[in-house]
Amino acid sequence: MNILLITNTAASIFNFRLRLIERLIHDGHIVYLLLPKTDASRISELNQLGIHVVFYELNRSSVNPFQAVVTICSMIKKIKEINPDITFSFFPKPVIFGTLAAHYAGVKCNYSMLEGLGYCFTRRLEADSLKKKILRHSQVLLYKLALPHSRCVIFLNDDDRREIIIDNNVRVKCTYVIGGIGVDLNKFSYQPLPREIRFTMVSRLLIDKGVREYIKAANYVREIYSNVKFDFVGGIDDNLGGVSKTELKSWIDEGHVNFRGVSNNIHEVLTETSVFVLPSYREGVPRSTQEAMAIGRPIITTNVPGCKETVIDGVNGFLVPPWNAQALAEKMIYFIENQSEIERMGKESRILAERKFDEDVFCDKLIKILLG
Repeated sequence: MNILLITNTAASIFNFRLRLIERLIHDGHIVYLLLPKTDASRISELNQLGIHVVFYELNRSSVNPFQAVVTICSMIKKIKEINPDITFSFFPKPVIFGTLAAHYAGVKCNYSMLEGLGYCFTRRLEADSLKKKILRHSQVLLYKLALPHSRCVIFLNDDDRREIIIDNNVRVKCTYVIGGIGVDLNKFSYQPLPREIRFTMVSRLLIDKGVREYIKAANYVREIYSNVKFDFVGGIDDNLGGVSKTELKSWIDEGHVNFRGVSNNIHEVLTETSVFVLPSYREGVPRSTQEAMAIGRPIITTNVPGCKETVIDGVNGFLVPPWNAQALAEKMIYFIENQSEIERMGKESRILAERKFDEDVFCDKLIKILLG
């Protein structure tokens, strides 16, 4: 079969879809990738993997309706040239534009996956701005236009499914809650703990990831335990809700958290970590947390959609309320004062990862949906 994957970055393929593509190619399918022209830097690597790459026009930050029409028309033309048997779109813009384009290009078997709902559907303590409300309403309308043309809409957690399908009355043919996308449990094998206590957060520098709460909690803990280390791994993001360079500089100047920037070796980062922290306001099911669990690290995360799927409270870590730096700091201090719990809960994380987050099990489910 000719199978077309539609996405918005090459990085999403390298980070999240390589195993799926390897298995599809191994089974004799021809895999195409529809990718924005602006993301052509790793084209040779993709070709070497046996993927046929085709480009379309996309402005990732634009909300201009005319630009959206240009994007869809560009995609329709390319999809007709490829003539796929199946399309599989993931992430919001590719799901909306890709599903519509595939439908108008005459493809009958179109599948979509929403790996989290993003900025528009993420709640904060303060009331949503008018701009955010308009963006959310617009996105719901686009889902109502696009998703009925998908044979199945796949979600990572049931909260996301309910919010889109039930709360916003989006009609679809079929939905499936697949769970976390999983990790390579051999690559991310259990690792011994480092000698010194180190808390680590890995994410983009977005407010909705809970970066501010992490910084506040680290500052509080370091007033009591000045020898404890705090790392942040990830870079500035120009998306809506990104942390400004000015705010980042102020955190760096405070000196309580070591900002390591973007890392190409997350395995090494996690091996140096004692406790993994993600105080996000909402997720699909976070991959970085799954990786930390696989190598045997306890987790402190928030009791919100997506994050709560990774922790059994008190077993492999702790669930804390969102937006609450004090509660986060208290759980950090618990691990500092009860260091034997780091190893115990870390081992429970590995057990849970083996049960819930095996990448090949995820691929089995996804391939069955796409080809079944």
